Amino acid sequence: MAHQHSAAFLAIVNDAKSRVKEVTVAQTLERLKANPNVVLIDTREESEWAAGHAVPAKHLGKGIIERDIESAVPDHSAEVILYCGGGFRSALAGDALQKMGYTNVWSMAGGWRAWNEVGAPTAR
Repeated sequence: MAHQHSAAFLAIVNDAKSRVKEVTVAQTLERLKANPNVVLIDTREESEWAAGHAVPAKHLGKGIIERDIESAVPDHSAEVILYCGGGFRSALAGDALQKMGYTNVWSMAGGWRAWNEVGAPTAR
């Protein structure tokens, strides 16, 4: 279900997207296949994660990612690909991780919806 986003929200997302690199679902799948150390993180809410998520994602919701990222991914140079429902929250989270010193952060364009559209692997 698509949300109607406010102009203020879209402004902060667009600002974050000016600094956070994006990858497509196809590029994400290629990177995961080529490098088993790539970390795929679902930044959606717990209820969204429980309803279904990308394989092999870890869950660190946008509300806690800054608090828990260093335990989950201690290497600040690790390749981290974030996704959410459509690519907005993951861009915001990616911007925050870059401010924390993570140097290889990506946001997956289209998020969970795009992941499902191509039939990529999922789990519950």
